Amino acid sequence: MEEFIKLNGQTVGRDRQARLIQYLSRVIWYKLQQNNRNGVETFKNLEFHLSSFRKLLRFGKCVDIVYSILPLLKHKDPTIKTTVILSRLNTALFLLGDHILWLGRSDLCSVNTDKWGRLSTQYWFYSLIFNLLRDLYEVTNILKSHKTSLIPSKGISSLPDVLKVLTTSLLLLQSHRNVLIDIIKNGCDIFIPMTSLGYTKLSPSTVGTLGVISSIAGLLIVLNPKNKLSP
Repeated sequence: MEEFIKLNGQTVGRDRQARLIQYLSRVIWYKLQQNNRNGVETFKNLEFHLSSFRKLLRFGKCVDIVYSILPLLKHKDPTIKTTVILSRLNTALFLLGDHILWLGRSDLCSVNTDKWGRLSTQYWFYSLIFNLLRDLYEVTNILKSHKTSLIPSKGISSLPDVLKVLTTSLLLLQSHRNVLIDIIKNGCDIFIPMTSLGYTKLSPSTVGTLGVISSIAGLLIVLNPKNKLSP
């Protein structure tokens, strides 16, 4: 109960909870649709309203994201500085498009929702690419500190060596939960805009499942700030 109260006490916590239910609704309505069951429109409407609710929760956050870039200009690591700044710039543009999309959905002004929806999704996709590049850099640094290489000594054609490297990497990442959770979150999330943009053809159920996993990862970060990769 304390954890639930903690989540509800934060805007980001309410957003993560709504996101989890939003993507879970997508999984449910698709399963119902595939089995010709009733309730498809109910869960589609729930998904839509939760999406609109989250856009309202995030309204104006693009300004916060831009402001958060300023301290990063003095970051000593050029790779982290570049990837995080570019990620946040794209996130700010994604949110700006998202704000405009919400205004259109709310009939507060005339907006080409298809155009702004696609534009916003593109910036979200770009942001996730930079997030994953930063994650790869973090993993490389962790392996280097333990004198482990991402490339097996006998080449990638040696399957036992590949499995050994992957196993070693996973074991090392267990002691770096913030990096592991960030990889899971970004790795799942990136397929959502890729599908929306037509780069991949995943079913609504698969997209919903990926969204549920990344939402749970996001909730773990909110519940325990130590799970957050910083900056």
